[in-house]
Amino acid sequence: MPANIQDNQRKNIRQLRSYLRMTQKQFLDVFFSDEDGTAKLSVASLSNLESRGGAAMPELIEVISARLAISPEIFDMPSDRFIKELDELELSKESYGIETGEESSGNIAALVNRLTNYFADEMFAGNLHRGDKLESDRVMSQKFHVGRSAFREAMKVLDVMGLVEIRPGQGTYLSRRETDFFVIPLKWSLFLEGRQIEEILVLRTILECQAAYLAAKCEDEEKLSKLGEVNIQLQQAYKRQDLTKFLDLDIEFHLTIASCSENRVIYAEIQTIRNLMKHVSSTGMSGEEQMKQILEEHRRVYGLILARDPEGARDAMYAHMNMAQERYNYM
Repeated sequence: MPANIQDNQRKNIRQLRSYLRMTQKQFLDVFFSDEDGTAKLSVASLSNLESRGGAAMPELIEVISARLAISPEIFDMPSDRFIKELDELELSKESYGIETGEESSGNIAALVNRLTNYFADEMFAGNLHRGDKLESDRVMSQKFHVGRSAFREAMKVLDVMGLVEIRPGQGTYLSRRETDFFVIPLKWSLFLEGRQIEEILVLRTILECQAAYLAAKCEDEEKLSKLGEVNIQLQQAYKRQDLTKFLDLDIEFHLTIASCSENRVIYAEIQTIRNLMKHVSSTGMSGEEQMKQILEEHRRVYGLILARDPEGARDAMYAHMNMAQERYNYM
């Protein structure tokens, strides 16, 4: 068998799984399981066939083709023609009893992420511009190999997020709004990756330190004055031993520094991360002693920002973030 045919077969097996929105486990459950649910093929074997091909590929294709009632020769085609064939066959979970779960909240969230990245890439490349009308649901759902209902649900999310505008009877358009077009996808990505706490904490430290560095260069007296007010309120909350108020002001202190950085992306990402941390963390703060530690660390950061010492402010923030991780427990 020619090498290019073998390569096409390997790629098209993966294309089919992607088209049907299946994980490798789901794919095996549908095509390679006995009546009692026992798998005839392992995930490792399928992964190896998808990535390298092998002698078992013809048998694999025969089984899949029989299950879908299609010709095995379709898998010999180049990937672009293969996808067109699938579109014409209108393969779907309804047609073959395949439960892809494409409309589950998890898959809709993943599709939203794919779409935001796609629109950003197309805008950077100059292929799309703010206010442009998007291709039809049918065309776009085929392009992303998802059902039209799943695509529509994802677009509703993007409409709420402000990235697109759905105009009944007219179509869907990219938003014309200037603000936050590229920030929103970043914020959404963080929430999608919410369980990767360690990586997010690393990102938070990087952003907080850079925010402090830039804040020490800030020339906006109004913003710096706001930071001073928050610092005073923190001291007052400490004197009253008002833990709830103190913790709220702790967040406001960091967000105000981010505002002083005068970088909207840094501000938006720090705000998103801190909102996310509320849902995945539990305070380990035991009372006055740790409140005092935080207050002293904040004073040092604030003092170096006022002293216009960017490197010092960044280093002080780094020390503060390291101590903060010891005070909080992350699930």
